[in-house]
Amino acid sequence: MIRFALFTCLCVVASLGFAQVQTGKASYYADKFEGSPTASGEKYRGSKMKAAHKTLPFGTKIRVTNLANNVSVVLEVNDRGPFVEGRILDVSKAAAEKLGFFNQGIADVKIEVVNAGNGKGDVLPVMQENVTVDDREVYDMRISRIDPKGFGIQLGTYQELANLLKIINNLSRKYKKRTLVQVKIINGVKFYSPLLSGFSSRAKAENTLGNLKKDFPDAFTLDLSKI
Repeated sequence: MIRFALFTCLCVVASLGFAQVQTGKASYYADKFEGSPTASGEKYRGSKMKAAHKTLPFGTKIRVTNLANNVSVVLEVNDRGPFVEGRILDVSKAAAEKLGFFNQGIADVKIEVVNAGNGKGDVLPVMQENVTVDDREVYDMRISRIDPKGFGIQLGTYQELANLLKIINNLSRKYKKRTLVQVKIINGVKFYSPLLSGFSSRAKAENTLGNLKKDFPDAFTLDLSKI
């Protein structure tokens, strides 16, 4: 059985799409991918200002800043990745050149959402391999709206509810912790963030965070009372 609390956060945004800023390492596409289809169906072109992100919807505009030189560019998410541990973004060759890390190959960057995408893009998405859907999925939920307290771990941001429910189900069974879902409305689009709660201090949440990083590399701890 899944038991989770649901609370809504209407995010008033100006230049940022998400309340939090994501930081980590970025790399860029090798030349061998030129002309290859991305996960959105578009062909990769090294001259275009595009990027691959693990979870942001296709069409999302993000501001990427190279933390070493403070240079920023705006890119559009049209692919999934990177699939290298410890990296949060793949950018096109042109973007890497403008950001000033083409010769280094990798850089520490900051990602800010400028305009949330709708996941549709200009073309139909390509069917991805190794995605399984059960023939019949039924979830029993007890929902209440709350003002959260204490500390928690945010595991990501999703649009697809089926994926969200599977994540919540697995977390509840494995960690025996209360799982919350934060609803964010960004530019009229709803996003859902699963939160593992029930930690009395940030230090205790950090201890569990290490175990989650393998499956959720972008997870981070937060003070739930400040959401």
